[in-house]
Amino acid sequence: MKRIYFILFLLAMSMCIKAQHSPILEEYVQEGLRNNLALKQENLEIQKVLENIQQAKALFYPRVTFAPTYSLAAGGRRLQFPVGDLLNPVYSTLNKMTQTSVFPQIANVDELLAPNNFHDTKISVQYSIYNPEIQYNYLIQKTLLTAQEAKKKVYENELRYTIEGAYYQYLQAAEAIKIFGNAQKTLNELVRLNQKLVNNNVLTKDAVIGAEYEISKLNQQVAVATKNRETAKAYFNFLLNKELDAGIVVDSTNLSPLASYESLDKLSASALQNRQELNQLDQSILASKTAITLQERAAKRPSIFIGGNTGFQGFGYTFSQQAYGVAQLGLTWDLFKGYERKSKIQGAKIQTELLKTKKLEVEKQIELQVTQAFLELQATHENLRLVQDGVNKAENYFKVIDSRYRNNNVLYIEWVKAQNEVVTAQLQQSLARFDVLIKESLLNKVTAQ
Repeated sequence: MKRIYFILFLLAMSMCIKAQHSPILEEYVQEGLRNNLALKQENLEIQKVLENIQQAKALFYPRVTFAPTYSLAAGGRRLQFPVGDLLNPVYSTLNKMTQTSVFPQIANVDELLAPNNFHDTKISVQYSIYNPEIQYNYLIQKTLLTAQEAKKKVYENELRYTIEGAYYQYLQAAEAIKIFGNAQKTLNELVRLNQKLVNNNVLTKDAVIGAEYEISKLNQQVAVATKNRETAKAYFNFLLNKELDAGIVVDSTNLSPLASYESLDKLSASALQNRQELNQLDQSILASKTAITLQERAAKRPSIFIGGNTGFQGFGYTFSQQAYGVAQLGLTWDLFKGYERKSKIQGAKIQTELLKTKKLEVEKQIELQVTQAFLELQATHENLRLVQDGVNKAENYFKVIDSRYRNNNVLYIEWVKAQNEVVTAQLQQSLARFDVLIKESLLNKVTAQ
């Protein structure tokens, strides 16, 4: 039995192992941040916003277009003008008077309005000198990028907490199996002891059968704990985007709750400063304000551009004496569009107020989350202290009962009850310790530590 007590002592010591700032767990978190599929989707969303910025930036550059056209026409409206009928008699008279043929005979005009065998091969250039919609749309896209990056950090913070919680759940299930394994050793020792006592006619055969039955019940609990461990392993590997049955390294050197924390006021202030949800809302508010400025400037000021066309134009693709060039300077100004601009300005203002209200609500929610997490952590610490005291008492009680049982001074059922209480107390201590670690992780999440 000394060996059994030594095992129980090692188990109790293992529950005091230190694990805050675990390098193994941190490495797993970083792996999850690199490989998690949902986080990869957030990275793709950022890349999409970056492309939107590039598209908005492209509007600042000149637009050069090569636009050749070639037309064939038949039928349709015609341009008819009897210029020959009007001028030919006059030209004939002049030729007779001058005794020359200087004035030729000309045909009447009879042309299709749609040009036939006509080409217009040109390069068009247009450059916006001033356009508030282009300028402020670019600023809005840059602000939305910052908001999207803040959204990604929000998910990273949530993912870190989820990975840590899954890791602790796996460790807790593994520790439960270890506790049951130690209990099995104790019961196996009891079977051997009872068999020896039966052989010496101190106990009857039912004591051995009862001990074996306790082992079978314990095996059922081991099966459930093993299922819980494998489920936790699969979920943990899913978060890291790994094979679901991949092995997990157990940190056996650095797993214990912190002894002290900052005050609730400091934690709340830290959360309001660090939470990226608020940064995301700030950027959204800034984008909404920029949209207001965009609509106001676009309503009050015209857009100015310069441009031109150069190329070849004429009948048939000869390019001989068909070159031309056109330069342009223009502006566009919506003087009236049925109060569309006014409605857009009002809509942007409403959106801004909506986001400001949402930010106030989120701030209150964050303060509530910090308060709840802080109080829950305090409660779990107190619960851990109580169950640790219960483990000590249960183990001491078991030592007394075991000694008396060996001297045939207590019934077998009292020994079983004392041993079950030790196992129950150790499981409660394991749950309480990992519950503290999970609550610490939750407090770190809500304060964005």
